[in-house]
Amino acid sequence: MKALVFPGQGSQFVGMGKELYDSRKDIKDLMESANEILGFDILSIMFSGTDDDLKKTEVTQPSIFIHSVAALKAVNGLGAEMVAGHSLGEFSALVANGVLSFDDGLKLVSERAKAMQAACDANPSSMAAILGLEDAKVEEICSQINGIVVPANYNCPGQLVISGETASVEEACAKLKEAGAKRALLLPVNGAFHSPLMQPAQERLAAAIEQTKFRKATIPVYQNITTTAVSDPDEIKKNLIAQLTGPVKWTQSVQNMIKDGATNFVEVGPGKTLQGLIKKIDSTVDVASAV
Repeated sequence: MKALVFPGQGSQFVGMGKELYDSRKDIKDLMESANEILGFDILSIMFSGTDDDLKKTEVTQPSIFIHSVAALKAVNGLGAEMVAGHSLGEFSALVANGVLSFDDGLKLVSERAKAMQAACDANPSSMAAILGLEDAKVEEICSQINGIVVPANYNCPGQLVISGETASVEEACAKLKEAGAKRALLLPVNGAFHSPLMQPAQERLAAAIEQTKFRKATIPVYQNITTTAVSDPDEIKKNLIAQLTGPVKWTQSVQNMIKDGATNFVEVGPGKTLQGLIKKIDSTVDVASAV
């Protein structure tokens, strides 16, 4: 069985989407409609902006979504039988399985990005990548730290990102190194994504989601929160909202997709990050880029 997977924040690069834009008129028209929906020329930033321009959350997230849906259009879905997305990528996955239109998906992604940025500005906080330690040990140590620090991204075995108040994240990093972590690296972000500190953003996103039409899925999406196949629009909405303050369980989602028959994973969007993670989760499956 074939699964489509969609990347999240961090996969952006200057020049992203330009080849897709130049390849076909229908893709060009789709991408140009993004400028009108967003009210600014995001394509010029994607094609020829600076790294710093692209790193702004309110630019990064829509850029990756636009690139991913354009790539999806270029390959016409590839006959996939299931989809999943890493954090932000879940919105691209919901276009792939017919739950969201491109226009509605982009509006939600833009609102999500603005809400997350506002939450970061109101409460500067941190994330850190923990390498070479079992998930259960990371969870145990985080639970013992004063303040807010939680597992945020279960990326693959031996790679877990934690998120929370800066002092708590730094204390957790020190204790995790003592416990045997190979590395505990503070990430260059000024916010605690997928932690309780995203509560204000969650409320804002929930209001936008409740006003958006969600259709029944044509194929199941394996959502970050549940890690299992979901097709019901109301359940998808609930899980999308919960994702902002809950962890991205990517390892568990991929394991469940494989258990349910996935043998071929195609990454749709910029970069190859997810292909690398999937190979670390299960080296026996095939991985590839859509374009």
